[in-house]
Amino acid sequence: MRRVSVDIGGTFTDCFLAFDGRNVEAKSLTTHHNLASGFMEALKRACEELGKDVGEVLSSIDAVRYATTLGTNALIERKGPRVGVITTAGYESSVPLMRARGYGDGLPGAQQVDLPGADRPRPLVPMRMIVGIQERIDYKGEAMLVIDETDVRTQVRRLVDQGAQAFVVALVNSVVNPAHEKQVERIILSEYPTHVLGAIPIVLSHRVAGRKAEYARTMSAVLDAFLHDQMYHGMSSLEIALRKGGYRRPMLLVHNTSGMAQMNSTHALQTIHSGPIAGLEATNYLSRTWKEPNLIATDMGGTSFDIGLVTADGVKFYDFNPVIDRWLVSTPMTYLHTLGAGGGSIARYDQLWNAIEVGPESAGSDPGPACYGRGGRLPTTTDANLVLGYLDVDNYAGGTIKINRRRAERAIEEQICKPTGMSLIDAAKAIKRKVDANMASAIFKEVAVKGYNPKQFTLLSYGGGGPLHACGYASKIGITRILIPPFSSVFSALGASNMNQLHIHEKSLYLMLYDANARTMLEDFSVFNATVEELEGRGREDLLRQGVDPGAIRTRVELDMRYGNQLAQIGVASPTDRLESMSDVIALLDKFSSNYAHRFGEGSQAPEAGVRINVVRVVSYVEHEHLDMPPSFVPDATVPRARATRECHFTELDAPVMARVYDHDAVGEGMQVDGPALIETPRTTYLVEPGWRLTMGRMGSAWLEKV
Repeated sequence: MRRVSVDIGGTFTDCFLAFDGRNVEAKSLTTHHNLASGFMEALKRACEELGKDVGEVLSSIDAVRYATTLGTNALIERKGPRVGVITTAGYESSVPLMRARGYGDGLPGAQQVDLPGADRPRPLVPMRMIVGIQERIDYKGEAMLVIDETDVRTQVRRLVDQGAQAFVVALVNSVVNPAHEKQVERIILSEYPTHVLGAIPIVLSHRVAGRKAEYARTMSAVLDAFLHDQMYHGMSSLEIALRKGGYRRPMLLVHNTSGMAQMNSTHALQTIHSGPIAGLEATNYLSRTWKEPNLIATDMGGTSFDIGLVTADGVKFYDFNPVIDRWLVSTPMTYLHTLGAGGGSIARYDQLWNAIEVGPESAGSDPGPACYGRGGRLPTTTDANLVLGYLDVDNYAGGTIKINRRRAERAIEEQICKPTGMSLIDAAKAIKRKVDANMASAIFKEVAVKGYNPKQFTLLSYGGGGPLHACGYASKIGITRILIPPFSSVFSALGASNMNQLHIHEKSLYLMLYDANARTMLEDFSVFNATVEELEGRGREDLLRQGVDPGAIRTRVELDMRYGNQLAQIGVASPTDRLESMSDVIALLDKFSSNYAHRFGEGSQAPEAGVRINVVRVVSYVEHEHLDMPPSFVPDATVPRARATRECHFTELDAPVMARVYDHDAVGEGMQVDGPALIETPRTTYLVEPGWRLTMGRMGSAWLEKV
């Protein structure tokens, strides 16, 4: 295996290089002005550790896999083309008006409580850039009013005169019958051929989102068009850099659907949050191979903290209505919960509540925490960790980043100690206590709301800051078992290396599987089977376009189901790809009932309300070679030798204690270390708090257990 996988975060760019049985990890600061610079810097460091030239590696590897933040950055900075929207006449105000809850979408929880006082976000598409055309398709897909081509041409010219640089076509009920959207596309291209318009994108909403919900589907298409320009030029610059380095194969982009694809089969919206999704996919692989059925994936980086769930019942959690920035969309996306709690999260004193708050604002990579000495003046989680004694001033990030303890102390004293009267150490403890509590609260909520008990899970902790804080937030939940995975500091990049080429296509299909009123079960399977066949065909077409072996294509059918009109809708992996007999229907009903009971408790099922299929989803994929991560290790009673001791402060102890400091290489496979202790690597630090014991595993993995 020869692969390069890169995950670009808000603060660090992580690189994982697998080359002929050797695995190398590297980090560099993210260069937001040009992501390719940070990418190539991280790759250069990985190649140096491998003892090879960048050109030699790039010219011989199988694939470059890339998880990008280009789309996220473009939304934050509101950098995008002027988008023109073509919709059904009478629906022009749907996007500006949003939905009532749209006022609160994307806001912090405290602000969502006061929706009447909330403001709508500044629209990506102003009202003057939205036009309506005379057409109508009903809910069954039948054309009630055919398109008037002259009307379409008039409205398109109007948008061009207004300066439209991208077109979005979002017509009512187009997911049931997309004929009119396709016709509008043909008219635009006939009116303004590609040699006239150049690379201007035309986005059809039914190709971006396959579920009903007019506002969410339209916003999915609008965001896709808005991000297209940045993605196109950003990926082009990266591809040019790779070509100069000697790479000749297609680049693979990580999708937020837990798969990846070549650029010719990727639309911009699919890359949002792709890095954290890669980490969750690595968690899925680890769960299967290490026989750890219940894992809570926690990724603490420099900017954010991401939470995902892998369960024994194999349920894939999707966000049915994800909010991206401030907008509700309906594109398929693996569910993750993100909060602003990372190494760069800024701490402040809230005078109104007389409390220390941390995040969601982050210092990022520029200027970074105060201790970086790059212009940052506000205290962050990293500054507090330095003051508490957890970080090595002389060897932070393998010596690539020089940190200054006095700068960290000054920032905490100015912003926290002066307004509160706290001592420096108490203030640093308060910052760590608060950030750990924020993470613990979010974990508990995410697990419990899905019907699971967090104490029955193993906590998987990764990212640059995960092993440093894992004991802290696990203790607050009551979890007593933590797994630090192999290559934990670049685990999301490793996840990208282990992903399959995959596409998800879905379609709204309101089908009564069991009608409680008539006491009958579905007997006509033609609509269901035809829908599955259509979605399989679209997935197959996507994969064949990328040159894969037709015989290697696999599919999986998933359904969104619920009892009657309940709001509780859950995903079910269908036991069969087609419904051929009544026994198939019964098997599907049993699977749904079992999953529902597992999630919400036995006896919560409500078959008396009927059982509905709302969405059919087909996952089409090609299996790739996976990196082998052996789970077992040989116990070793040898006591590792500490390099030094360091005075550390812990939130649960009043007085400082001397913690033993170990080099990572000195703690061999199977050796145990009792807290308080620090195990330092060039990219992260394992903090073993008092009352915890660490057992080192293979490839840098470790188990932490409450003693």
